[in-house]
Amino acid sequence: MPGEAVARPVPSAAFFDLDRTLIRGSANYPLAVAAFRSGHVPWRDLVKDTVNAISFHRKGSTDADSHALRDRILRAVAGIRQSDIIHLTDAIVPGIVTKVIPASTTLLAEARDAGHDRVVVSASPIELVSRIADALGLEGAVATRSELDADGRYTGHLAGEFCYGTGKVIEIEKLAAERGYDLARCAAYSDSISDLPMMERVGTAVAVNPDGELRELARERGWRIVEIGRRRR
Repeated sequence: MPGEAVARPVPSAAFFDLDRTLIRGSANYPLAVAAFRSGHVPWRDLVKDTVNAISFHRKGSTDADSHALRDRILRAVAGIRQSDIIHLTDAIVPGIVTKVIPASTTLLAEARDAGHDRVVVSASPIELVSRIADALGLEGAVATRSELDADGRYTGHLAGEFCYGTGKVIEIEKLAAERGYDLARCAAYSDSISDLPMMERVGTAVAVNPDGELRELARERGWRIVEIGRRRR
């Protein structure tokens, strides 16, 4: 009828884990190498990150690994200007984007065609994750934020949640409140059982080349499973 308001569809999102879901390997390792070359990270920490990157590529991460990496990053950047880290991320993002998995590019296109905003959700620093999202032409990024002092230097503490496990749920709920997402109409994509809280929080969960625990759970619950290459052990 004339003058009747037309109901607008409630916005929705597709939340994508980053490492091993959208890209091969870890986005943090190239950042660690760049930080070492610029003098921000000592050689000993770079060796640890190299070993962890190899292990992560083969088996994925554990909760202990992720929290240890968080603490090491916070210690490493304390006192450094955010602008210096942004400069590093701008230099490495083009190389990281080349690691995007072709099958995941298809998933991104499917989400776009379904009308979802595509949002990367990662435990990595927001300075890195937001630029990866921009380079891929996506609609948003949710990631770990570090506290800054009045001079724009990192304090060595978090600002908000560590964006891992239940922390991802807290952060996507914040974004949903800001943008008006109905999480029941949203989707989540991940390779790891550590993202189960996020996958259970939305209406649709998709397991992308999942680890053993997530694969078994996805089968039990009838979730879609997408294979992107060699099976993980």
